[in-house]
Amino acid sequence: MTNLDWRPSCDLAQLHQRAQMLATIRQFFVDKKVLEVDTPLLCQATGTDPQLDFFKSLYHYPPKNKTLYLQTSPEFAMKRLLASGCGSIYQICKAFRNGEQGRYHNPEFTLLEWYRIGFDLNQLMDEVGTLISQLLASNVAIKGIKKISYHDLFFQKTGLNALIFCSKSYQAYAQHHEMSEAFNLCENDHNLWCDYIFSFKIQPNLDTGYLYLVHSYPASQASLARINPDNSAVADRFEVFLNGVELGNGFFELADAVEQQLRFEKEIQIRADKQLPCVKKDPYFLAALNEGLPNCCGVAVGIDRLLMLLSARDDIQSVLAFPIERA
Repeated sequence: MTNLDWRPSCDLAQLHQRAQMLATIRQFFVDKKVLEVDTPLLCQATGTDPQLDFFKSLYHYPPKNKTLYLQTSPEFAMKRLLASGCGSIYQICKAFRNGEQGRYHNPEFTLLEWYRIGFDLNQLMDEVGTLISQLLASNVAIKGIKKISYHDLFFQKTGLNALIFCSKSYQAYAQHHEMSEAFNLCENDHNLWCDYIFSFKIQPNLDTGYLYLVHSYPASQASLARINPDNSAVADRFEVFLNGVELGNGFFELADAVEQQLRFEKEIQIRADKQLPCVKKDPYFLAALNEGLPNCCGVAVGIDRLLMLLSARDDIQSVLAFPIERA
C-alpha cells in the first residue's frame, strides 16, 4: 500500500464554490449575449513575452514530428475568432506557464478571458468591476472601486515618476527603503525598476477592501495593448487588484499588424540576449491582424485567485484540487 496522500488539496466545499463561480460567470455573459468559445491550448506557436516561459511537447505523427506549445493564454486564438466576425466572446480554460509556482502561482491554472467589441477601456473596467463584485459578494466586502492611473498611484506611494526614468531617484528610493537587491536585479532597466517597486512597495500597500483598476501603464509596458492615441507616453492597459492580489490584466487591443510584428521582433531579440528559449511569431495570429481586428477591449482574470479571496485562503494550492506537486 502506498503512503501517498491521494486526496484533494482543497476542501470539498471549495469544489462547490468553484462550480458556483463558473455558473455565475456563464450566466453573467449569457445575460449580456456574449458568446462562449473554445480554442486550442496546444498550438504551433506561442507568445514572445520575455517574462513568460512555456511548456512544449513533441507531436508524433509519422513520418513527421512537430513541436507544439501549451498556451500561456488563449489570446491569439480568440483574436483570430474576433477577426472572423464572431462578435464579443469569452472563454474559461486552463492556461500554462512554466517556471511559475508559489503563493499565487501554479504552472497550470484556470483563466477567464473575454473580449468586448466596441468597448473602450473605461467600459471594460466597469464591466470587470461589476463581475468581480458579483462573484465575491457572498464572502468579501468590497468597500468600493478605485480607478487610478499607474503614474498617479506610483507617485502617491513613492514620489517617483513612473513615466520618466531617473536612475538616481530610483536608486535613492531603493537605498532609503533598504532594497539593495534592486541595484543588481534592475540595473538601468526602467521597466524592471517599476515592476520591482510596484510589487514590493505599492501593490501590498493598496487600501484593503477596495477593488483597484490601475490604468494607463507606461508605453514601454504596453504588451499587446495599443499606445494611447492622445498620449504616447502611456498604453491603453489596466490591471486589477484586490487586497494586494493581482486578479487581471486588460487592454484596448492592438490591431496594427505592422506594429505587432515589430513588438514580436523586439521581444524575440530580448529573449535571445537573455539566452531564453527561442520562439517564433505566430503566423496565424498575424494573418488575422492583417485581415483586420475590430476595435475591442479584452481582459484575462485568474479564477483560482478569485477563489482564494472568496474562501479567505492565502495560498493558491489550497483552492486547487490537485496542485502541481500532487498532479
